[in-house]
This record gives sequence, structure tokens and C-alpha cells, in this order.
Amino acid sequence: MRKIFLTFSVLLLVAVMSVSCNKGSSKDVATTWLNSFYHLDYETAKAVSTEETKTLLASLQQFTSMVPDSNKKEMKKIVVTVKSVKEDGDKAIAIYTTSDNPGKEQTLPLIKGKDKDKDKWLVQFSKNDQLNGAADPDADQAPGADTTGGGTQAATVPQTDSAAKD
Repeated sequence: MRKIFLTFSVLLLVAVMSVSCNKGSSKDVATTWLNSFYHLDYETAKAVSTEETKTLLASLQQFTSMVPDSNKKEMKKIVVTVKSVKEDGDKAIAIYTTSDNPGKEQTLPLIKGKDKDKDKWLVQFSKNDQLNGAADPDADQAPGADTTGGGTQAATVPQTDSAAKD
């Protein structure tokens, strides 16, 4: 009985360690960031972002305070699916889809952090990034970018279907 308990304990420990070591993978970081971004949880997104991305998220966070609660509630329903991540050294590109635009693949750039975060994947998203360019070369808007022609920001909060119909 003691041998069984010891064997079970060791297997459990190995399983927990392997799962916890994998939390910093590029796919996990992309999934965390995208879900946080689309669900307007910018603090969580900042935790896996470069400094430039954190600055942009802070701006978006201020802008989001003006979004009606009904739209925020709809945005929290968006499901993000990371289909794959292609790593190339210290850079990676995550390819994903969202439930509000399921047929359109989009991309998210990641880099290995510098200095204290040198072994950690971070999202490197800026106003100039074209996050949906992987599957649609003609696309020139970031997720949630104002496609009505009335906005001037390159990246705003993600739009839901109901927001796009207004």
C-alpha cells in the first residue's frame, strides 16, 4: 500500500510540474493575452505584454471606460481560438480566430522578453501591427479597429457584431 501511495505521489508531482512549466509557452501567452484583450481585462493582458504593448493597453483601458455596459457584456462572450503558433527563435506568430468573426484568421506577434524576462514570451502589439494579416493580405485593421471610417486610432476595443451593425 505504501509503494502504491509513493508511486501515485511521484506521478502526481511530475504531472503538476509538467503542466506548470508549460504555462509560459508562446501558445499559452497568446491565449491569455487574446482572451484578456477581447474580454477587456487589460490588467491581465499587461502581465504578458512588452512595455510598448502595456502603454497601448493603458490607452485602450481609458477608452473602454466610455463603452456602454451592454457592449462590454457582449464582448465577454467572444471566444478566442488559438489555432497555432509558429516560433522562429525569439519571435513567434500566433494564428487565431474569434467567435465574432470565425472564418477570418488573424495573427498576434510575440517575442522573447529582454533582461529579467529573457526566457518569457511576451506579446508585442503596437498601433502599427496588422494582427489579421496572416490569412487576409488585404486586411489593414487591427482587431476591433474602427472600420466605419469615423475613427483615427489604429487599434480600439474589439467590436462585437451588434457594435458593427450600429
